Amino acid sequence: MRIKKAVFPVAGLGTRFIPATKAMAKEMLPVVDKPLIQYAVEEAFQAGIEQIVFVTGRGKKALEDHFDRSYEIEHALEAKKKHDLLKQIRELVPPTGTIIYTRQHEPLGLGHAIWCARDIVGDEPFAVLLADDLIQTDRPVLSEMIQKFDRLRASMAAVMEVPKDQTDKYGILDATAVEKDIYRINDMVEKPSPDQAPSNLAIIGRYILMPKIFALLGKKQTGAGNEIQLTDAMKTLLQEQPIFGYKFHGNRFDCGDKVGFQMANLAFALERPDMKDRLLAFIKEVQAEEQG
Repeated sequence: MRIKKAVFPVAGLGTRFIPATKAMAKEMLPVVDKPLIQYAVEEAFQAGIEQIVFVTGRGKKALEDHFDRSYEIEHALEAKKKHDLLKQIRELVPPTGTIIYTRQHEPLGLGHAIWCARDIVGDEPFAVLLADDLIQTDRPVLSEMIQKFDRLRASMAAVMEVPKDQTDKYGILDATAVEKDIYRINDMVEKPSPDQAPSNLAIIGRYILMPKIFALLGKKQTGAGNEIQLTDAMKTLLQEQPIFGYKFHGNRFDCGDKVGFQMANLAFALERPDMKDRLLAFIKEVQAEEQG
């Protein structure tokens, strides 16, 4: 079966970005001039995903409105003959039924958020994208993973190498390389200390999961933080099915972190010809002031 559906857990409160997120969904914070969530949705569509499933919570109306028609803005842009901008906002709205919303009524963890999409996904493999993980690459990660899945026919997670002293910030793999950029996962350890980490291969927010994961998440066994953890369900799934790691090519920015978010803004802005020269000049000025 083809991967046709992608789940986006977007129910989080974004408390690390308060006060900006007091009345705004964290996923709507802009990286340059595009909301964070839009980058992930575009990646999904580029990979051939046909249906987006947003698992939302309270305070996410702006996210829903973003992917809907705005007749007032469209009318204003049309009157001012700003046709390029009009085209951009109309392209944001996919065909009816392409985006489906469901609620996570309690903040019980990532695993629980994914389980909330079970009836929409059904009995088929599916993708999961975490919008906080913004990846700058010319090879969209989900597209690459789907190509690998078509051959391997097994669950998969995107992985990257992290500094040894930062393993306690990630889910870390015990894995065996089986071919270029592909690892067979033997075990997963959630946020191990550097001296306990089996490697420096970390899971980041792109997954392809077999539907069996829903039954495991449905047991509602809690783990770290007293939450239902996806990692725990994947560890159990490993006893029945293989899971692979795909080492992607590109730069990942943790946009759930204030510094990572600012780094993403700078990196993506420097890709823009209309912004690059002025930004570089400003960076040189700041560096000169710091050194002086």
